Amino acid sequence: MARFILVHGAWHGGWCWEEMVPRLKALGHEVSAPDLPGMGADAAWGHVATLEEWAMYIAGMASARDEPAILVGHSRGGIVVSRAAEIAPGAVRRLVYLAAMMPISGESMADIFERPESGHGPGIAAAVSVCEGGATMILHGREAALAAFYGTTPPDQAEAAFARLTPEPTAMRAARVILSDARYGSVPRTYIYCKQDQSVRPELQRYMVSRQPCDTDALDTDHSPFYSAPEELTAMLHGLATGEGYAG
Repeated sequence: MARFILVHGAWHGGWCWEEMVPRLKALGHEVSAPDLPGMGADAAWGHVATLEEWAMYIAGMASARDEPAILVGHSRGGIVVSRAAEIAPGAVRRLVYLAAMMPISGESMADIFERPESGHGPGIAAAVSVCEGGATMILHGREAALAAFYGTTPPDQAEAAFARLTPEPTAMRAARVILSDARYGSVPRTYIYCKQDQSVRPELQRYMVSRQPCDTDALDTDHSPFYSAPEELTAMLHGLATGEGYAG
């Protein structure tokens, strides 16, 4: 079977894949869902990482074995897996963007979210506060976070997830991703749309794919299908790994 490395998005940690890891392992896959440095359980150390550090970390994980890995990037994790593939393209079998940022070279998340397709209003922006010192920002607005991330997620899981969010490096939003056709461009890509996403809106997802056409699939879920549709997402990833497709 396949090697999966599941890369979480902003404010989250590897814990957000807790429904996915046992399901994929039960199908025979090798699965890692790390905390990126300074995130999740690692946030307690107060380390503030850079995009390049995160990308090197994931590229190193992918390169640690002879078998290339499938990198699944959720949300902000898309910029991490993109850069990791640029660093170590031979160690990456496929990139999977799960309602994720899929930038072109030289672009930042801020550039993408400034697009009219983003549909971002003042709600989520007002729910974010810069922490003391300015190096990190925290998502403090519970209602805005629940609506943006977990709209179709069971309420108990949504509340538990919000309680585990940790600060995100402020500079990550403006970090520019440097990619090349020869390296990043040589890795196959799949984009998984989330049709009810209120964070990375479907219009923005389609815009990103229109600039870099690739294989696509879709789930009728919120921004967090690892909670709202874990069985369907597992079947989709398994299909990508085995070449059998998703019969959902």
